[in-house]
Amino acid sequence: MIPVILAVLASLCLLASLIPLLPFAHGMVRSFDFGRLQAIGVAALIIVTALVLGEATPTILAAVAMASIAIAIQLVYVLRFTPIWRSQTARFSGDIGSAATISVLACNVKQGNRDYQRVVDLVREIKPDIAVFMETDSAWAEALKPCLAEFYETVEQPQEDSFGIILASRYKLRDNGVRFLLNEEVPSISCVVELPGGREVRIIALHPEPPLPLRDTLGRDAEILLVAEEARDEPLPLIVTGDLNDVAWSRTTRRFLRISGLLDPRQGRGLFNSFDARYWFLRWPLDHIFHSRDFELLTIERQPFVGSDHFPMYYCLALTDRDRNEAPPEPTGNDIAEADEAVKVESSRNRPPAGSDWES
Repeated sequence: MIPVILAVLASLCLLASLIPLLPFAHGMVRSFDFGRLQAIGVAALIIVTALVLGEATPTILAAVAMASIAIAIQLVYVLRFTPIWRSQTARFSGDIGSAATISVLACNVKQGNRDYQRVVDLVREIKPDIAVFMETDSAWAEALKPCLAEFYETVEQPQEDSFGIILASRYKLRDNGVRFLLNEEVPSISCVVELPGGREVRIIALHPEPPLPLRDTLGRDAEILLVAEEARDEPLPLIVTGDLNDVAWSRTTRRFLRISGLLDPRQGRGLFNSFDARYWFLRWPLDHIFHSRDFELLTIERQPFVGSDHFPMYYCLALTDRDRNEAPPEPTGNDIAEADEAVKVESSRNRPPAGSDWES
């Protein structure tokens, strides 16, 4: 009986590893991008169990073979987010006292979470230069006022549908505003931050739609790829941050990096799984920061639990005049064509965003 169970589980792990290879922008397919770590864990457990049993029956051997193939496929995607991989973003070395630095806190508060004080206390403890809050409704906007008053300037778009967003800056902003890129209910924020010393950095904060199993993911993918095209043409040093509702190793995120030319500071360092904060066995990297090659890394830290289903993420980057970073691959013609097509299709549709009723 146990060999049969192992074979069934191994076949499911292999299937879960192969489905994301399908080039379909649909939640039923793209959802399998998320559970790569879980598939590795189950496949590894199958192999260990087979070794403990010490049997070499055809069923056991088939289970071990399928589990091994599943692990190999999954490692192709997740291995780059481990310390054995080369870091894409260089670690800053130099005089930190004279460097132009910028720290960012990205925090999906979860709209239904009412543990406001934990978030307020975290902001006051780590004192980020820029704080981005997602899923902020009017109640969250009101609760955050005491700590937001400590910032120089804020850009706010509270909403009652889980797509509210707030950006607070300790420095002066210009060219700032709330944008609705492809859906009139899904806001993002773009602004230019004036750092001490006069240097400027553009920041784009976004929170696109989540993937749903019975719906295509074009809403999410098109917004991410549209920002990638903007990033490629941005003359200023650039940071893109937020809960992208997509994992770091997905087809869309990898295409985003190729098109934008931005870097992922987690590569070569760690997974920094930010979701789901409530269940240790269901976690993956969902909250991101990507940056242009003008920056080097000082700090990347996952913050403590604040009552949300996301852990807040804290990043500190140094703006330099050199480029010691690993360059991302250049985009292919297919990357550009598929991105343009996704944006074209989604911009022509008028539909409610996915997940807008989750907190109802």
